[in-house]
Amino acid sequence: MSRKRALIVVAALAVLVVGAILVTRPGSERSAAAPRPSASATPPQRVVLPGRPGDTARITDSDQVEAPDGSVYNGIDTLFVQMMIVHHGQALAMAELAPERAADPELRAFADRIRTGQQLEIDYYRTWLRTRKLPEDATGHDHTTMAGMQSPAAMAALAAAKGAGFDRMFVTMMTAHHEGALRMGDDVVKGGADEQLREVAGEMIIEQGIEIQRMAQLTPRS
Repeated sequence: MSRKRALIVVAALAVLVVGAILVTRPGSERSAAAPRPSASATPPQRVVLPGRPGDTARITDSDQVEAPDGSVYNGIDTLFVQMMIVHHGQALAMAELAPERAADPELRAFADRIRTGQQLEIDYYRTWLRTRKLPEDATGHDHTTMAGMQSPAAMAALAAAKGAGFDRMFVTMMTAHHEGALRMGDDVVKGGADEQLREVAGEMIIEQGIEIQRMAQLTPRS
């Protein structure tokens, strides 16, 4: 299968996963996070492209920027990467609480897989930004408005919980967090310009959709 056909397949599967998860879990994100603006809510920005020594810098729309490796990216790509570093960072913070607080050994192992996988994605996103000489911080963006982000009070409550209470809270919060990531990934799959990044986002959607289903099985019954 060619890379282009593979990307089309991943994108199609990603859209199906987002639809299936969000349709079968009506209102689930409202239990831990209110509806949030998505990455595509920010229009392409103007970008200054420095020229060679002595040349005049030129200004272009962010949806017309060419990366050093020849790939093209736009404002949706950039904002998605910047947002996901912070978004995944909160998932890591939750997962790192599990070894000392979770009662279910399967949940502890599951949290460790989340921590490993999302750290690798953060490393990829940081490299993506460095390669393009872009800042890690999304200027003027309130990260607390990202889909699925948990409030400081919710994070403090999770850190104070132990045993089955922690397990229930972890599953509820991480599920909402993953559902937010599905929506953010769907934005870049549909509107991003960077082909490889769209493929990465599509794979993330599929993986986190599977993890949402797994968490439903791990929810304590008592």
